[in-house]
Amino acid sequence: MQSRNPAARAHCSTDADAARLEKLLVDDHDHTESVVPLNERRGPITMGLLWITMVTAFPCVLIGFQWYKDGLTFGQVLTCTMIGAAILLLYTIPSSQLGATSGQGYGMLSRSVFGRFGSQLITANLILIFIAWYGLSALFMADGMQGLFHFTTPLWAVAIGFAFLMACNNFFGFKGVANFARFFAAPVLIAWVLCTLVKAVGQFHTTLALEAPHKSFALALTTVTSFVIGYGVWGNEADYWRFGKPGTRFCAIPLTVAVIIGQVIFPTAGWMVARLNHITESAAATSFMNDYSFGGIALVAAIVLAASYFACNDSNLFGQVHAWENLKKIPHKKLVACLAVLGAATAAWLSISGAAKSLEVIASLNCVIVPTPTIIMLAELLLATKILKTATNFSTRVTRLQDTPLVIWPGMIALITGILVGVATAGVIPGLEFFHFGICSVQSWLAAVAVYIPLRLMAHTRSAPAPSDLEHLLADSQPTPEHVLIE
Repeated sequence: MQSRNPAARAHCSTDADAARLEKLLVDDHDHTESVVPLNERRGPITMGLLWITMVTAFPCVLIGFQWYKDGLTFGQVLTCTMIGAAILLLYTIPSSQLGATSGQGYGMLSRSVFGRFGSQLITANLILIFIAWYGLSALFMADGMQGLFHFTTPLWAVAIGFAFLMACNNFFGFKGVANFARFFAAPVLIAWVLCTLVKAVGQFHTTLALEAPHKSFALALTTVTSFVIGYGVWGNEADYWRFGKPGTRFCAIPLTVAVIIGQVIFPTAGWMVARLNHITESAAATSFMNDYSFGGIALVAAIVLAASYFACNDSNLFGQVHAWENLKKIPHKKLVACLAVLGAATAAWLSISGAAKSLEVIASLNCVIVPTPTIIMLAELLLATKILKTATNFSTRVTRLQDTPLVIWPGMIALITGILVGVATAGVIPGLEFFHFGICSVQSWLAAVAVYIPLRLMAHTRSAPAPSDLEHLLADSQPTPEHVLIE
């Protein structure tokens, strides 16, 4: 079998070197240590359908029931979801372009801004958050199936079974994830939400939309945007959009459509159904949505739930695979199998401990811990191209982990500051509830940028040679008369 890179093969000094290179190229079918070539990039339709499945799921409808229970009005829900969606897009569009332009993933891009230790720390944080999401999605799937079919098998056992089934598409790499989203999950989800919305709008009276609010707008904004951003933000957008075509127009439109469907229409439709039928409990809401949207046909409801949760966990597991491969190179299929076991164990633990109610906590941490490094990388890109006028660290050349410094302090200090601010204001730590205000994710991102920019400028000033040093350097480089005579 001939190598896919003949030039690289020509530089191999021995057959053993050539064999190792060949194995590396074959194993790296998802380009975990290389730039994704342009001829393997997907178009905006495929990437948009994939992203719909990543920001759209049944909990996005159920959260509308919860907001109705909390006393939020239709106007507050609609306005705040649109504000949250706008903030989400202001982050997601640039971060997706970071991957599409460079062809590199989250872990590879982080090396030149945070160093070896920083990149590994960021990778570990992503893995922990995504394992929690994976287990939670498998548990929600099991709970939904149990509610539809009323079987007596323990919930933890069903959750474990779904956790293993949900790993299947990832054995085929990004191709399996994208094809499942494009041909099955996204069309099913779009058809479901449109049918539900049309039915709800037909029964919804204008007077219901003009009800006087019972809660302050500030409280509504904090509650709604925290979920919208926490659920819709991934942080490692570069891992997925490096497979998309570069160019803002190729990502802005599909991202906007996906976010509007998943984070505006879905929760608003859930609130409308809750208001029309005065349902506030999640179990009753799930059962009612089966009758309301699917005519009580459990099999149809099961297909929609499977499309939602399987596609979401496809992307969760894909992100974990890329994160692990930034730490240690492991054969792809073996890594997918091991991560499926971890996800199954997490689902079982969540079902037994009753931690399934921690969706809000996980969403709040997710919108702080994973995206903050990307915000800092975007700040670095802005500084390099607009202010410092230096070469960007995010070229199409991959920086090897072993070639980076152990710690790059401006990035690490900014990262720690941003995460501390975000977690403190998220209201998820007992005893710090009095810090719970505003939009924790935005406060985290702004704090990180505010710290990173001056530290980065100071580091650049220190590393730049002084004028006297430049004069000496130029003088030393001038040829002496002896040199001229010799030449």
